[in-house]
Amino acid sequence: MDSVQKIQEQEMILNDEMVEVGCEFLKSLAHPIRLKILCLLQNAEMSVGELQNHLKTSTANISQHLAIMRHSKIITSRKDANYIYNRIADPKIVEFVEKLKEICVEKSSK
Repeated sequence: MDSVQKIQEQEMILNDEMVEVGCEFLKSLAHPIRLKILCLLQNAEMSVGELQNHLKTSTANISQHLAIMRHSKIITSRKDANYIYNRIADPKIVEFVEKLKEICVEKSSK
């Protein structure tokens, strides 16, 4: 292995701070309702009421899960008149959710 390959491999190793950030990010996703919310928000922003129609749980429960993801900067929101619309904050998170869905499909079919 040449020195260029070694440097490239070393750059892929996460330092302790990066590992902590990654763990917090994954913890923020580690609930079935949060994953469902992210799947719903992949293609469009939605209000709590719209999410409730799909998830069949209380608005309070959805709001709690949204708050956790908002605190972790996974989602963001905007206010329009009396409604607050939620959306995924970063296109990389959309890509992550797509990959996660692919992995879940593969794992569930085995």
